[in-house]
Amino acid sequence: MRVEVKGLVLILIHTPFGLEFFDKVAKWRISKLYARFNTYLMPAITALAIFLILGSLMVLFGDAQAREGVRGVGPAANLLIPGFNPYLPITYGLAALVITIIIHEAGHGVVARVHNIRVDSTGIVLFLVIPIGAFVNIERDELNRATLKQKSAVLTAGPLNNMILAAACLFGMYFVISTLVPLPATPNGPQFGVMVISVNSGSLAETVGIEDGSVIQYIAGQQITSLADLSDNLRRNLGSTIEMTWVNNAGDTIIHQVTLPSAVEPGRGTLGVSVTALSQDPQAVLNTYKNQFTQNPLAILLPPTFQQGFVPFSDLMAPKYTSTVFGDAFAPVANMLFWLWFINFNVGIFNALPLGPLDGGQLYGALIEKRAKSKAIARNANMLMTLVMVAIVFAVLVLPYLGF
Repeated sequence: MRVEVKGLVLILIHTPFGLEFFDKVAKWRISKLYARFNTYLMPAITALAIFLILGSLMVLFGDAQAREGVRGVGPAANLLIPGFNPYLPITYGLAALVITIIIHEAGHGVVARVHNIRVDSTGIVLFLVIPIGAFVNIERDELNRATLKQKSAVLTAGPLNNMILAAACLFGMYFVISTLVPLPATPNGPQFGVMVISVNSGSLAETVGIEDGSVIQYIAGQQITSLADLSDNLRRNLGSTIEMTWVNNAGDTIIHQVTLPSAVEPGRGTLGVSVTALSQDPQAVLNTYKNQFTQNPLAILLPPTFQQGFVPFSDLMAPKYTSTVFGDAFAPVANMLFWLWFINFNVGIFNALPLGPLDGGQLYGALIEKRAKSKAIARNANMLMTLVMVAIVFAVLVLPYLGF
């Protein structure tokens, strides 16, 4: 066993565990077929990744409300690190992340052995002392000497494994959702209002003591029953000191005098909170969510922790259903499948990007090197490809924080 420290926070523990498994699986006929089948599939995953990134960039350019929403969740929401990302639960997130990276690296390892490329070691990756994944250390000289088709098969196997597992989990989610039946409504807690999902740091809501899970019920004496009610009443009273009423997590009713700002920039929220409707019809929520599987599967990438009122297995909505197969235990099953789908999909498309050290970057770099007339041209083309992709990703990350 060998321990390697990367920077100040990453620890790589190299072991021989799994090497015999790769050798054994590589001899299976299905592994050889898989290695042949996946050779030309990286561009399809890359095209999907670039399409999604450019689509996000266009939305952020043209929609001030979208920029405000991204600012509200904060930059940590871009990290697939449980405990740092506010919407990635530690239990489900950590389990899904470890499984995702094991599946990803196993793909590289098995296909490398199919093509007789040596695998030196496997191991786990620790972030500080937290296990966040695994790795397969392929002998670089042998990989570099492999043909372009062999290298493509090895590099594509990781992202493709993630996409296959993501698709399987998406199918599993649909099966679980299809077994749900709404329960009869029972009075429990506030019966009207809008629920606060998250409170932005430094916001007006934080200042007056509104917490995650609070239910806002009255603004300036007007009953709030929908998101539109909340927005309209807040904007109608800009610049005024009003009375707000909400119910906190302990069930206490809080009445507070709140001075609203005199103006709010277009697309920015007055209170600085993310909210969801409290009184969602369980059958309508269930039907809408099921329709997304066939009409727009990418909409299901929005985490249940971010849109609780619209996901049947979220903490807010799960008590309103039972399952004909899983009973009341459907929520943990659905949540585990969701986070496996979410993390595998994101890891798969991210690794297919044409960025230097990523799988996609290595493959396209090798392709450029083979086609270029000289090493200098190949090096410059690789640098240009990486810089363009870095600029696009950087724009998506910083655009919400630019003042326009």
